[in-house]
Amino acid sequence: MRRELSGMSAGASRLSAPERTPDDGSRYSLRDLFTPLDTLLVSGGDPRLALDPNGRLNAYGCAASPEPELWNFASSTASTISQSAYDRAALAREELMHKCLFDEVEVAFDARCEDMREELRGHLQLPARVDIVFSPSGTDSQLHALFLARAVLGAAPVTIVVGADQTGSGTVHTARGHHFSSLTASGFAVRKNGPVAGLAGDSVAVPLLDDASDMAMRRDPDAAVMRAIQDSLAQGRRVLLHIMDSSKLGWRAPSEACLDEIAKRWNGQVQIVVDACQARLGRRRLRLYLDRGYMVLMTGSKFFGGPAFSGALLVPKGLSRVVDRVGEIAPGLFDYAGRCDWPMGWTALRSRFERRPNFGQWLRWEAALAEIGSYYAVPGAFRARVLAELAAGIDSMIALSPSLRRVSTGARTTGPDDEEFAHATIFPFTLQRDGKPVSIAETVAVHRALARDMSEVISGSVADRKVAAQRCLIGQPVRLEQPDAAPQAVLRLCVGARLVTEAWSADAAQAQRNLQQILDRIAHVVTKIELLLDRATAAPGNFVLDEA
Repeated sequence: MRRELSGMSAGASRLSAPERTPDDGSRYSLRDLFTPLDTLLVSGGDPRLALDPNGRLNAYGCAASPEPELWNFASSTASTISQSAYDRAALAREELMHKCLFDEVEVAFDARCEDMREELRGHLQLPARVDIVFSPSGTDSQLHALFLARAVLGAAPVTIVVGADQTGSGTVHTARGHHFSSLTASGFAVRKNGPVAGLAGDSVAVPLLDDASDMAMRRDPDAAVMRAIQDSLAQGRRVLLHIMDSSKLGWRAPSEACLDEIAKRWNGQVQIVVDACQARLGRRRLRLYLDRGYMVLMTGSKFFGGPAFSGALLVPKGLSRVVDRVGEIAPGLFDYAGRCDWPMGWTALRSRFERRPNFGQWLRWEAALAEIGSYYAVPGAFRARVLAELAAGIDSMIALSPSLRRVSTGARTTGPDDEEFAHATIFPFTLQRDGKPVSIAETVAVHRALARDMSEVISGSVADRKVAAQRCLIGQPVRLEQPDAAPQAVLRLCVGARLVTEAWSADAAQAQRNLQQILDRIAHVVTKIELLLDRATAAPGNFVLDEA
């Protein structure tokens, strides 16, 4: 469930208002970089980045600057920026300012973006032949993928979205080539759900929730995907297959066997893009997808814990060759990309876009790269051990809680390509009272209360009030529809990269103490949920949270 705010002015969202006129290279100057860092970090995005004017938080409960006192287990949604990532963004800005004394802003900025592509490839162990298109969010990257798919397939495809019930709320729009917000990251006002000129098309949803069971993954995802492809091809259409790895609940579909069958039967008629925006997959699996010719959507703001939003589209070499042969460009795409977003090697395509540096997008990626680099600096064996022990600990805590009911993470076969991600990192659960799920409204209230000091609301022992005072973030509620029952909301405890880097120490005893402290904090979160539910039961009329 995502909530959009519009409290940030258009000027704050994009610094300088772009106009739909030919680029004269003069609209951005060095003075834009002197904007306060917090303002820059929430600039260059759509209204989802807006800060509430009272609490100075975005829709995910995250501030623009570090909040070390806030415990974060919400990486499936968004994380607060860490001090180290914030410091890197500050240093990156200083370095760019210095370079701009000797080069034009756009020239220095373009060179830095290319360096970031190389750094990201290095962290992910990708070859130079993989190209990277940066964007303000994974949702923006979906439109980039649709544009490239049209070029590769030679026609407007039908987009088949696997896991349509567990992907970002904007995907229902971008899959059809429609605007997903009323304001683009470039600052252009558009009509939400209106067609993006030159990109509009059709889409087919393949949900993953099983209609016949309670909160479980459907038993026939492969068959459903194959039927959807066959039906679309029978109509003479090409297909962009949007597969899931992983969903909001940590599910992956379709299977590798299904993907092999698709390649065997419909090579050249189906282009695959992997929704890996959660970034919860091993580097071997990521390379496998790219080697197969799939595009991959990812972000630095989910598992890796960079600030929301930072999107990227990874493009294999075979598709990159097509780019400079693109003839007509969808006119609406110019609202969703600037020249620096595209790799320098794509010279013909880049020349047709405005020089429009997005300083907010850039700084959020600088912050994300700090987190990605720190994560992969930790030895692989330790990463795997921490994720395994956290998975076991969280599963045990949920199972022992009388008010939390674990939701299946879906049946999937894991192997060596999954590396440390053979273990779950998203732990979805529903809230229960007397064996029955609580309402969506109460689940939302509990989620909000977790992020606040509730010591004045929770009566009881000193220990209880201490638990209630601790602010913590967990994954936002996900609304799941059921055919024969009322909709339910699922909350998520999430393990992100930052927990692994916080646990790491070359001293084994210290590393174990660090890991235990993280598990203790998770137990603290579960206890606070129990206290909040007890309070709601004892005095439901008083358990009301405002929007402040």
